[in-house]
Amino acid sequence: MHFDLTDDQEALRDGIRAVCQGRFPSERVREGFDRETFDALGETGVFSLIADGFSWADASIAFEELGRAVVPGPLVWGVLAHGLVDGVPTGLDRPAPGAPAMVEHLAAAGAVLVLDADAVRVVPADAVAGVALDWPLDPLTPVTRVTDLPTGEVLAGADVTRWRRAGAVLTAAFQVGMAHACVEQATAYALDRRQFDRPVGSFQAIKHLLADALVRAEVARTAVHAAAVTLDDPEVGDLDRAISGAKLLAGEAALKNAKASVQVHGGMGFTWEVDAHLYLKRAWVTNTAFGAPDACADRVAATLPGGA
Repeated sequence: MHFDLTDDQEALRDGIRAVCQGRFPSERVREGFDRETFDALGETGVFSLIADGFSWADASIAFEELGRAVVPGPLVWGVLAHGLVDGVPTGLDRPAPGAPAMVEHLAAAGAVLVLDADAVRVVPADAVAGVALDWPLDPLTPVTRVTDLPTGEVLAGADVTRWRRAGAVLTAAFQVGMAHACVEQATAYALDRRQFDRPVGSFQAIKHLLADALVRAEVARTAVHAAAVTLDDPEVGDLDRAISGAKLLAGEAALKNAKASVQVHGGMGFTWEVDAHLYLKRAWVTNTAFGAPDACADRVAATLPGGA
């Protein structure tokens, strides 16, 4: 089995990459998410890929490109809720009743999708009460701590298990895109920055950092492609194991590669002007979405021989 992209998938990848380069350069990304961003992505068909007959494998390729550009917004929810709710959707995963709830991009949203233990519920965004955090971890991902969350109505046509699985795959694909972008940005800087009349990329320590980062990104990409293919055709393997493993590896790749990029950039890596910190902060945020690392590791371990 191999995961080479088809001609159509390469065209999809190149098309989404061109859109991101044209509409979402770093300067635009730093302005944050708004309805204009949502509409622009909607025009490209990103949110309607599944409804338009594309596979989850295709959608994961598109989300790699969104991650490469670290495009802000509740993008995964836009795919999951396409055609089911009006306006910008955001959401939260709360399998246990009464668990603390944090919602991203609430001010821009028209509806909040709540993943309960056995159903997807929809709540009008203006019916959700909460306190916006003054200093969210990612400055481009505003977060509201919910103080009052109405029960809402069960969303017809939404399978909560399917949503959780698809959300994990798309989030992992976004993380893979970030992981590869961090490698490319760090490599470009290492070849440009000179010390002792040599590019710093010629130093062995930097070479090792970049080589390790590339391996992490490629391993994670393969795992995500495998998980997406399995989501399209569950008969090919253990679906939950594939998805949990992919989310675990992609989250690790995004986080470690962002840290490596900051390190390669040296003192510049800690400044606001360099994009490295945007990837690091988004990696922390996405690592908690649709499966935290510990939960994913436990699910993978449970599928191994002798696993509980």
